Amino acid sequence: MCDSSRVVSDPEFVEGHDRRWPQESNNGGDVTDLRDHLKAALKDRYDVQRELGRGGMATVFLARDKDQGRMVAIKVLHDDIGSAVGPDRFRREIQIASGLRHPHILELLDSGDAGGKLYYVMPFVRGESLRDRLKREKILAIEDALRIAHEVSSALDFAHRRQIVHRDIKPENILLQEGHAFVADFGLARALDSANTAQALTQTGAAIGTPLYMSPEQAFAEKEIDGRSDEYSLGCVLYEMLTGQPPFTGPNAVAIMARHSMAAVPSMQIVRRSIPNGVENLVERALAKSPADRFQTLAEFAEEVKEFI
Repeated sequence: MCDSSRVVSDPEFVEGHDRRWPQESNNGGDVTDLRDHLKAALKDRYDVQRELGRGGMATVFLARDKDQGRMVAIKVLHDDIGSAVGPDRFRREIQIASGLRHPHILELLDSGDAGGKLYYVMPFVRGESLRDRLKREKILAIEDALRIAHEVSSALDFAHRRQIVHRDIKPENILLQEGHAFVADFGLARALDSANTAQALTQTGAAIGTPLYMSPEQAFAEKEIDGRSDEYSLGCVLYEMLTGQPPFTGPNAVAIMARHSMAAVPSMQIVRRSIPNGVENLVERALAKSPADRFQTLAEFAEEVKEFI
């Protein structure tokens, strides 16, 4: 049995820098001031040490949990994101997400309001994201890709059965450690999953989800998003692991989302003839335009994937 507590808390924040975002301040204000603020506000529980990185919605700091004697990552929402979510909804939904205990889900250890800064805490151990591996290897062995997809699908199915949809499955949010995969960043899934919050985030320039991996229904902001949207995103990730690129690309987000909605899925076997017909078929089904044409649960998807491992 693998242990999610042994994995770095966020795949985008490894070795002291953010792999996707520039290091200038990004909506979070001056990082030194933020660190000092956090250090003072949380001094009784955590020894906040240094910045690990910054993303579009948060800044992450390395800290030592004084009670448990372990290193953790504290993710602090940028002020505009925190305002859009709101402290009450944040606390309520983070508490629900913190109940997710699964071998392939990175757990939430703590959360709160540090003097007006909303934060949550995850385990910290250095690890590698799937994005890092894809940058290094470009295309994965078929069995490795399917094993990762199987473990991620089992984690997602577990969350879906508890009414939690991730909404941002992508290689950056899949961690790899000792041969196993872990899904990170369930913390904001429910907190961001409301019409009012989505509208507020749009006004700040932030978006929920990533166009390269976004389902058609999520791209067009349909009100009812369920686990089949995560299935589509995972299908995109599996496609990329097997071929070296996502199924749909384009010059901008609008063009990419349009192709998700209208373009046929390019055959993986054109790029890689060794892909079995059954694997080609299951990926095509996961990438169906209509949720009704996909596997109806991630458990069904996982069972199909398992046949080829």
